[in-house]
Parts: sequence; C-alpha cells; structure tokens
Amino acid sequence: MAENEEWGKPAVRRGRLTVVLVLATLISAFGSSFQYGYNVAVINSPSPFMQQFYNTTYMERYGSPMEENLLTLLWSLSVSMYPLGGFFGSLMVAPLVNKLGRKGTLLFNNIFSIVPAVMMGVSEIAKTYEIIIVARFIVGICAGLSSNVVPMYLGELSPKNLRGALGIIPQLFITIGILSAQVLGIRNILGNSTGWTLMLGLTGIPAMIELLLLPFFPESPRYMLIQRGDEKTAKKALQRLRGSNDVDAELSEMRLEDQSERADGRLSVLSLLSQRSLRWQLISIIAMNMGQQLSGVNAIYYYADSIYATAGVKQSDIQYVTVGTGAVNVFMTMAAVFIVEASGRRLLLLCGFGICCGACVLLTVALTFQESVTWMPYISITCVIIYVIGHAIGPSPIPYVVTTEMFRQSARPAAFMVAGSVHWLSNFTVGLIFPFLEVSLGSYSFIIFSFICLVTLIYIWLVVPETKNKTFLEICQIFAKRNNVEIKLEERKSSLLGGL
Repeated sequence: MAENEEWGKPAVRRGRLTVVLVLATLISAFGSSFQYGYNVAVINSPSPFMQQFYNTTYMERYGSPMEENLLTLLWSLSVSMYPLGGFFGSLMVAPLVNKLGRKGTLLFNNIFSIVPAVMMGVSEIAKTYEIIIVARFIVGICAGLSSNVVPMYLGELSPKNLRGALGIIPQLFITIGILSAQVLGIRNILGNSTGWTLMLGLTGIPAMIELLLLPFFPESPRYMLIQRGDEKTAKKALQRLRGSNDVDAELSEMRLEDQSERADGRLSVLSLLSQRSLRWQLISIIAMNMGQQLSGVNAIYYYADSIYATAGVKQSDIQYVTVGTGAVNVFMTMAAVFIVEASGRRLLLLCGFGICCGACVLLTVALTFQESVTWMPYISITCVIIYVIGHAIGPSPIPYVVTTEMFRQSARPAAFMVAGSVHWLSNFTVGLIFPFLEVSLGSYSFIIFSFICLVTLIYIWLVVPETKNKTFLEICQIFAKRNNVEIKLEERKSSLLGGL
C-alpha cells in the first residue's frame, strides 16, 4: 500500500459522493440548517401585523395603546431573543455531542423546534405576545445547536477532498430557509394579518421530517472510533458512507489521530483556552465568527424592509426586492459549493470580506445622497445585492468549514462551543442595537460594518492558512509551527501500522 511520506500512513483514496452520504447531508441540513435560516427572516415581512397584534393585545389588557418606546423594545426583543437563544444553544454543543453523538444531538435538538412552533402557532388564539418572545428564544436554542452540530457532523462524515463542498451545504440550506421565509412572507401568501401565525409555526415541519428519517443514517465514524472506541460500528458506518468495503486506510488515519491526542484527553472549553498548541486556531475562529456576524449581514436580513424603505423603494415593491435578494444569496452560496475545492477556503474568505467592505462604503454614499439624486435608490439596492454576493461566497459559509478543519477530534466540540458562542453573541448584538444605530447614525451606520470587514480581511490575510484537501493532522501540523510547538507523530508510526 502506498505511503504518505510526511505522515507515514497509508494513502487514503479520494472519496466520492455516495447515496448514503448525499442523503445524510441533505436530511440533516434540511432538518436543522433550513430552520436556522427560516427563523432569521420569518418575522421580517409580517412585522407590521405582528406589532399590530402586540398593540391590540396590550390595549385589550390595559385599556390604552402601547407607548412607542415599549413597542420598539418588545419588537427588538422578538428579534434579538432568537440569537440570544442561539448563544445558549451553543453552550450546550460540547456536552451534548460528547454524550449523544453528532446525529443523536441533531435528533434531540428537534424538541427545541417543534415546541416553539406550536407556541408561535397558537399565540394569536391565546392572545399573548409574550409567548412569541419566549418561543423565539427556544427556537434560537435549536439554531444555536444546529449551526454548530451540522457542520461538525458533515465534516466528520466527508472524505477530505469533499469536506469543503459538503461543509457549505448547511449554509446553502440556511439561505434556502431565508428565501423560503421571504417568499411565504409575500402579502398575498402568508405575510398578512391572517397568515403570520401559520408562517411562524411552519418551522416545525423540517424538524418532524428529520426526526423520522435521520435515524436510518450512520453516526459520525470518527465519533464512534475516537470517542466511543467502537471500531466495529465505525468501520460499518464508513463502509456505508463510502460505498466500499475498502476503508482500512481511512480508519488508520483516524487511529493515528486518536493516538496523537490521547495524552490531551477530551478537552473542555477551559482546557482549550489554556492549550498553547491551539492558541492561533482559537483566535482565528473567534476572529472569523465575529467578523462574519459584526459585518452586518443579519442587519440586512432582520431589517431588510426598513433598509429598502430608507433607500426609497416603494412600499409595495419592497417584498419582491427582498425575495430577489434572497434568491441571489441562494445562487451564490450554491456557487461556493462548487468552487470551494478548486479555489480554497482562504481566497473565498478574502474576496468575500473585501466585497462586503467595498459594498458598505458605497451603500453609505448612496444613502447619504439619495435625497438629492433621483436614481440613487437603485444604487443602494445594487450595493445591498453586491454585499449579499460577497457574504455568500465566503464569510457566511467558510468559517463553519474552517472550524471543523482546524481542530482534531478531542478539541472539536469545545471549539464549536466557543465559535458558536461568539457567533451568536455577535448576532444578538447586531440584532439588538441596529434599530437604534440606524436612528442615531443613519446611513453612516454601515461604515462601522465596513471597518469590521476590513479588519477581519487583514487578519485572515496575515494568519489563516489554506486548509483545502488536507487531513486534520496536516492542518494541525501547519498551526504547530505558528504556535511554536512540536507535534511528534513518527514515533507512534510503527506501532500503529503494525496493528493494521
């Protein structure tokens, strides 16, 4: 059998797409990632009717209309409880994936989708807006778990030559979820005074489908072998995923990874923070996740209608422009699936943040001069679309892929817990403060997002390496040099290969 000279292990054949791998990817992404995107955008179009419901309910209770400041606060909570729930969901990632496994966690997570779907669906009948705010928090927990566990699950199912493409699939389904919410939010469909509760409740359907179908697909072979020590089940799962009985080379690579990190044991978040050998990996995922969210992408989705109204788009046309923007997002994310293995992760991140930075600057200029130039609203819409294109090809999907690749098995759950916490706290911050930022700074609020994109771009340029088509151990070795530590694997080589 051929040897890899650098690592001294059997060469692993290039993986291919099999029916089992494709279906496991699609079911987990639709059942979990789709919901994340759907709930990002679901309250955007029906927001006037929901706020009217808040006001009517308050008036029935207290006999007077709700004050404007209270309504603004309650609506900000309705928006921001979702990412706050996402933060708490991220804190649950490590204990759940270590206890239940990757697939087991995804199945358990459906509780946090089905329950709030029912709560939001009956909110109007129950005449309580508080239940919506609570349900948004619970469904946020679902999103916080799924946004971290699905990329982890798919990254561990995938062969290394397909890891980038399959790692973007969750983000693709997030964008499809956003687009679905935007289409259903059209006034003639469900984005009206009678359909908005049904629209909110539909989030439970993907969860039911995942709950029914995902049990038929394998658990992560890496989890079974490295964390559970069940090599027989891991081998059987790997054979199903690869469509071949010849998986010994890939199993030996997993054993080598297991041997290389046994001294570390399973890392908690605290021990992860103290590991010198993981210092730059940790800083990098924090920088990328902060950059991803603080770059303003969810300001676009949470408040798209108000941004387009500020840009001068007619009220009757806003919903269609929003749907068009969502369609562009889906198309560009789909394009990223096909080009990521050819272009690499680093180039897409650099190009994406660069495009977003320029688009924010141009949007600021366009919004500033829209009162004096009649055609300037069209420039504003174009800038938003360019921003969405830039974010879709790099900043949105790639951080999930890179987080999977930068860490080995023992550190990966804790790493996703840190990355997810940063992701959702940043998301929460933008969702909560952007309405006030928009009022106080107006068009200049996007300059802040532009600066964040620029800083993130510079960091990636200086620090983040290319991880395309490399094993987890090879990536670890790249960072070992930057962390000024040495990872010795050769001394274990003979004992490992002797046992094959």
